[in-house]
Amino acid sequence: MSDDSADERPGRTDERPTGDAPRPAADLRDLPAFSDGRLHSLPGEPEWPVREVAVEYDPGWFVGGYDRVEQPDGTEKAYYWAELPPATVVIAIADDSVLFVEQYRPTVRTTQMELPAGIVEPGESYTEAGARELAEETGFDPASTALLQEVWCSTGVLRHKRGYVFAEGLEPVDVEADSNEFLVPHAVPIDEALETAREPPTNDATLEGLLLADADGLL
Repeated sequence: MSDDSADERPGRTDERPTGDAPRPAADLRDLPAFSDGRLHSLPGEPEWPVREVAVEYDPGWFVGGYDRVEQPDGTEKAYYWAELPPATVVIAIADDSVLFVEQYRPTVRTTQMELPAGIVEPGESYTEAGARELAEETGFDPASTALLQEVWCSTGVLRHKRGYVFAEGLEPVDVEADSNEFLVPHAVPIDEALETAREPPTNDATLEGLLLADADGLL
């Protein structure tokens, strides 16, 4: 997704003369929405000057707003973003199978076969969160975990980091699932995992996780 497709909105590009005094950008860590104890996917230092930071929406589990940015040609534009906490996605192998979960997604109104995944809680690493989510969603605890890759997701509009975790040495455990999760675990043979992930409807996290594991020779 390009920046233009995500961010072009009528009236949001500002052609003010560059001689106007810009307002300094607030450091995100000083804003109430980002100093509330939650774990956030905070961006790096900007290469283009940020003249204004605005938080327009904060329902408690993501933050929405925009940065007014000075572009290389001197014009200013509001680049909208939605910030979500980092997430972990788990590629778990047991008995020559990959663990999937079948889950209905109300946002897109489809039921999908997905890799176990969830939000990283404050104080957790990707691997720690991956082990917890795997146990909660499938009932298996891994003996070992390894972070394959950390990525930024849908960078045209999202501020959201995702870590892909490989897990093996699974042992059954008795863990109570979250009250808002309605999942059906499935064990899919390794040689059918990519084909299963590509069967519509599918999602990026599942495909990316399996492709990374395959590229690393883990499938």
